[in-house]
Amino acid sequence: MIYIKNKMKIGGLEVEKLAKKFRTPLYCYSYEELYKNVINLKKILRKINPLICFSVKSNSNIKILKEIKKLGLGADVVSIGELMKALKAGINPKKIVFSGVGKTKNEIEYAINKKILLINAESKNEIALIEKIAKSKKRKVDIGIRLNPNTDAKTLSQISTGKKENKFGVDEKTFLKLVSFIKQSSNLNLKCLSAHIGSQILDNQPYLKMLNIIDKVIKKTNYQFEYIDLGGGMGIDYMHNNNKFDFKKYSLNIQKFLKKNNSTIIFEPGRSIIGNTAILISKIIYIKNGFKKDFVILDSAMNDFMRPALYNAKHKILPLKKNNTKTKKIYEFVGPICESTDKFSTIKKFQKLNEDEYIAICDVGAYGTSLASNYNVRPKPMEILIKDSKIKIINKRQKLSEIM
Repeated sequence: MIYIKNKMKIGGLEVEKLAKKFRTPLYCYSYEELYKNVINLKKILRKINPLICFSVKSNSNIKILKEIKKLGLGADVVSIGELMKALKAGINPKKIVFSGVGKTKNEIEYAINKKILLINAESKNEIALIEKIAKSKKRKVDIGIRLNPNTDAKTLSQISTGKKENKFGVDEKTFLKLVSFIKQSSNLNLKCLSAHIGSQILDNQPYLKMLNIIDKVIKKTNYQFEYIDLGGGMGIDYMHNNNKFDFKKYSLNIQKFLKKNNSTIIFEPGRSIIGNTAILISKIIYIKNGFKKDFVILDSAMNDFMRPALYNAKHKILPLKKNNTKTKKIYEFVGPICESTDKFSTIKKFQKLNEDEYIAICDVGAYGTSLASNYNVRPKPMEILIKDSKIKIINKRQKLSEIM
């Protein structure tokens, strides 16, 4: 996304023309950014040579998943629906990891039938169910155990997953007992130690702490794990102030870890691959004078993009056309839904805006459409992908008749 002569462009195409042609709200993805993110990540991690499993929960658009498959990635899934989408996109089952605390009998059976790489179990009860199903099928099933390393990722409480009060994984004591239990099972094959401490993490320190804890636990198990799944959670620079996660530092820490532990590393990145690839283009319906601020009422709402309402997340908002003006007013960008949380950002010193103009909410590729809903009986927006200066419709705009 760049400005040329004050007009925003993606892949050489003028974004305002896209907005007028396809209408808004409109999700617009850049294949160039997606490709660059994957290639850069592979380059930085080449000495580790990990299996990279894209986190499908971050974006489950099948046409996006097909592009990700072409780039050689696997998939991290947390439901039967995500698993079905990953398989439909052509992702190799032996590159698919099934995570999540509440897998049902139906989901576990489906995963076993599809012969995926790993089911990462998160409780004693789940392991017992997997064993029961495997026994009934006369199969030996490859599984992992998710360790809760009790590590504070210093991120939002809503997306913290690695502290002892979180629902995810098992503590060290339980982990050691489960390793012993699985060793005795004739229907389970323990392949992986899994951990994931949260999301939108920008500091390497929590990951270093996690690696140290995993190293100590492995020593206590006296067991050789074929895979160490380190999850994902690496953050991106939402506010465009050069606050980026240091992948090189993380890679060096993992290389030190691997000198003591001869395992294949699995990563489950989502946001760091897809987050900055998309914008949500919105039209200004009204500008309403308010007390101390003006409300810029958009045709996009919290049903189209939930992150600000759900997490109080901050996203950069930019005009599609720069006009080199500055307003003294405070603009609050809001949607039309009947909720006070239906707002995107409050900004001082923005350029002067007018009704019927367009803005872009930036970096919405992760947890944008995957969290979208029909709240207030609003149709879900269209998604397009710009690849080689060509437009691909990757999801049609939902019609009201379909909702009815």
